[in-house]
Amino acid sequence: MSHTRIRPLFSDLLGLPRGKFVPPHVADGGKVGFAGAVFAVTYDRDLLNVPGAGVFEGIPDVHLSLDTERRKAWEPHVEIALGDLYSAKGEFPLCPRTALKRAIAAWGERGLKPMVGLELEAYVFQRDEDGVWRPYETPGAFVYGTGPANDPGGLVEDIWQAAYDCDLPIESMNGEYDNGQFELTLCFADALKACDDAFLFKALAREVALKKGLILTFMPKPHPERGGSGMHINFSFVDESGANVIAPHGELSDIAKGCIAGMLEHHEGLSGLVAPTVNSYARLAPGSMAGYWANWAEDHRMVTVRSSTSSPKSARLEHRTADCSANPYIAVAAVLQAALLGVERGYKMPKAEDLDGIENVRATRHVPNGLVAAMDALEKDKALCAAVGQTLCDAQVVMKRDEAERLKGKSIDDIRDYYLPFV
Repeated sequence: MSHTRIRPLFSDLLGLPRGKFVPPHVADGGKVGFAGAVFAVTYDRDLLNVPGAGVFEGIPDVHLSLDTERRKAWEPHVEIALGDLYSAKGEFPLCPRTALKRAIAAWGERGLKPMVGLELEAYVFQRDEDGVWRPYETPGAFVYGTGPANDPGGLVEDIWQAAYDCDLPIESMNGEYDNGQFELTLCFADALKACDDAFLFKALAREVALKKGLILTFMPKPHPERGGSGMHINFSFVDESGANVIAPHGELSDIAKGCIAGMLEHHEGLSGLVAPTVNSYARLAPGSMAGYWANWAEDHRMVTVRSSTSSPKSARLEHRTADCSANPYIAVAAVLQAALLGVERGYKMPKAEDLDGIENVRATRHVPNGLVAAMDALEKDKALCAAVGQTLCDAQVVMKRDEAERLKGKSIDDIRDYYLPFV
């Protein structure tokens, strides 16, 4: 099939798939230009004075330096081109993909390659006769459900087929805990490919849904009376021989212990990068299967960091605070950098949580109680900001404080409607 259009795409701070369509000969030049100030544009299209975006410097260009390998698209006669953003001064400091590459390189200096698997959760909405978006009607749905009872409109089947045709590797899809909620799990891959896949898959899933007259939303808590949707970040490391170093002898290695200590030490600051919306903090609550408390345990879904060591080959750590309103590149970069800080600085791993995590918990620290407090925590976490990228974190703080102010005092429905078209 001939490709008549190329779709260069990059992810902004909000995780939106920014791009344009260009003819093949333009993409063959290796770069495509954009205004860097797109990183200062809010969901409702206001332009903020965001650090690094060049808003008061004439709004200069940045260019997307395209990967030589193209990705298959879910539209006919289209190929997708991913890449990294550069300005006239060099690497563009707000590029999320570049931030992830720095995290990968930092681990690479230790002879280790991060491997990542992302579990995405989402709800579906349909429009009623009055044009109002209502929950997808799935009266017979149940957790781990498959088939028409969970998906009467066949949306998951269409997403699966589109992903298959685009070589996006799906590990599993199924009904999640509540009606109209789905878990969409992608295969483990090296960290960059895993995040590229997640970025593209989120765009694919939402666009396939829209063509069926539905909205698939990755909002963390679109229904206050139902369960939340997360983005579980599973990761491990392989050494130069290809061996998994998390639990090579069936017990957590020193590397794994350092990672756990780092993620928990930076628990509050991390929240500002992995749970970055007002709605995120409706999901993060005590007694939920989300990463509220600064705790860990082996095979325990009620803690923030869940370890799995039953198989040395597939051993992994799972960070459970994040939700899919987060930019996947930034969220994974932040988790990997926090883990590395734990290894480098010798943080002490706390004792494993040994209570149920529902009504009883030993942990005393938890995520901040809201987006504003999360931005305060991120700003105070100098080590994490320096590791992830100071300018990027400064930009996140400006964008998200403004977002919180816009939604201050708004109803649950107003907050949902603010995010629903985009997240």
